[in-house]
Amino acid sequence: MTTNDVDAGQSRARMEANLTKIEELQQRLVAALTKKQQIPASLNGPEATLYAKAGQSYWQEAMQNPAKLIEQQVQYWGQTMQHFAEAQKAFASGKMAAPENTGPKDRRFANPLWNTNPYFNFIKQQYQINGEAIRKAVESIEDLDATEKRRLRYFAQQITDMLAPTNFFATNPDALERAIQTDGESLVKGLENLVADVEANQGELIVRLVDETAFEVGGNIATAEGKVVYRNRMMELIQYSPTTEKVHEIPIVLFPPWINKFYILDLKEKNSMIRWIVDQGYTLFVVSWINPDEAYSDVGLEDYIEEGYLTAFNIAREICGTEQVNAVGYCIAGTTLSLTLSLLKKRKQKVVKSATFFTTLTDFSDQGEFTPFLQNDFIDGIEEEIDNKGMLSSFIMARTFSFLRSNDLIYGPAIKSYMMGETPPAFDLLYWNGDGANLPGKMTMQYLRGLCQRNEFSNGTFELFGETLSLKDVDVPLMSIATETDHIAAARDVYRGVQQMGSRSKTFVLGESGHIAGIVNPPSKVKYGHFLNDDLSADFDSWRNAATQHEGSWWPQWGAWLKKRSGKQVTARAPGDSTYKALAPAPGTYVQIKAVKQKQ
Repeated sequence: MTTNDVDAGQSRARMEANLTKIEELQQRLVAALTKKQQIPASLNGPEATLYAKAGQSYWQEAMQNPAKLIEQQVQYWGQTMQHFAEAQKAFASGKMAAPENTGPKDRRFANPLWNTNPYFNFIKQQYQINGEAIRKAVESIEDLDATEKRRLRYFAQQITDMLAPTNFFATNPDALERAIQTDGESLVKGLENLVADVEANQGELIVRLVDETAFEVGGNIATAEGKVVYRNRMMELIQYSPTTEKVHEIPIVLFPPWINKFYILDLKEKNSMIRWIVDQGYTLFVVSWINPDEAYSDVGLEDYIEEGYLTAFNIAREICGTEQVNAVGYCIAGTTLSLTLSLLKKRKQKVVKSATFFTTLTDFSDQGEFTPFLQNDFIDGIEEEIDNKGMLSSFIMARTFSFLRSNDLIYGPAIKSYMMGETPPAFDLLYWNGDGANLPGKMTMQYLRGLCQRNEFSNGTFELFGETLSLKDVDVPLMSIATETDHIAAARDVYRGVQQMGSRSKTFVLGESGHIAGIVNPPSKVKYGHFLNDDLSADFDSWRNAATQHEGSWWPQWGAWLKKRSGKQVTARAPGDSTYKALAPAPGTYVQIKAVKQKQ
């Protein structure tokens, strides 16, 4: 028997084993898909009326101005035919050289074959021509209001992204090369990854972004030393252990968003904001929110304020023996901190000396990239889901956020996992991103209807606790940090809200990067800079043009600002040494609760 015979026999054996495995995986996949839960149809896309309006408007325009439609069609078909002719010429030359690519740079097409191979080059360029034609068609529609136009633009781009040739095995050179190199093993591994993801998510296809076995909360992430000193149904309050002999008299109480877990601020030692704050000589309290289930359906913003914010302020003041605290709110927790400060103003209670807001929206008059998801059809679907389940599942929120960056958070990871057969990376930030939380039903609708849709806080008409709360009542000294590329809380929208706050001492900082990296930006890295400008009287673009750029993190700038408002030096306070004894070591127990799966 020759070596070739042996190799052929081994190849046949591998193929038979793979076919057996594929058959088994297909059966598992079918079984997993039967468990898929039903969600309101409007959460899967816009009402058909949006496309009907767009189509009607497009054809009305064509009837009234046929030359415009003809021009668009001629341009598209002209580009297509020229592209086809150039590809034919390349094939006929026998040199297999692709024509010059004049399209935009796109990292999805990083493989050299997209530029050098006529087949792949033709597919890529035709995709780019088609995508540009769709964009021009959308932009040419004139009889839609601004909101409908924005939604149509978003969903058209989603369709374009979904149909990218990289998303299909036969037109993805990376996947084809990997399949050849591994004798098809990469495809079997990819199918295993696909089946595992569907099984893990009750029939829903959610791409696993990270190797979840690589991290342990309290083990190799969220390891800053501290103690849980208070617990109620809404939160655990963590007091962190001091690292200096003396601390500033006035403590800091930090409220993270309850859409995710607080340990984004303590992923690892070298980029931990929690450690950095403690090292600057502050007594730091951090709220760790409960991950709610259906039993929390009637919990509203007033419960977060009463049992979260106000309670945390009181506990911190009692432990530290002070009249006031410095408060920090991140994202939705910053929005709710603003509501709390307005309430305290109404009640004539001065328990907060200063407030710091991280990427915090308070004026929702421009809904930005969330416009497609803040219209009645989508919100009605969320309300229907809440009526059925009592809460908004983390799955729905995660999917919504993912579609804002679909190439990075859906299609790219799916290609690597399902086509290439790769194991997801061990990346702490993505682990945190996937460790989501559910939202109570009542709170969700208060936020979406009252704040996002009706913009009642900015308009001075938002009611809680029998009071009418207004943005102008936020009158404590404040610093607000926005980030340049934030797709959740756009800097110009954050700035507009800060302008309306009633404080006579306002500082606005624009950090480089985005919603997470722009905030978790330790000074040691000197990676992202920031912009400062004391004049907040003009619009955002004017502020930005006149701002001074500074290298490195904004943390030291904040530290210097906070120091002036933190009182004298006192002996450091150890957690558990007051009447509030330690209940558990940091990071506590609430942070360990995973998002509850929805029931059928």
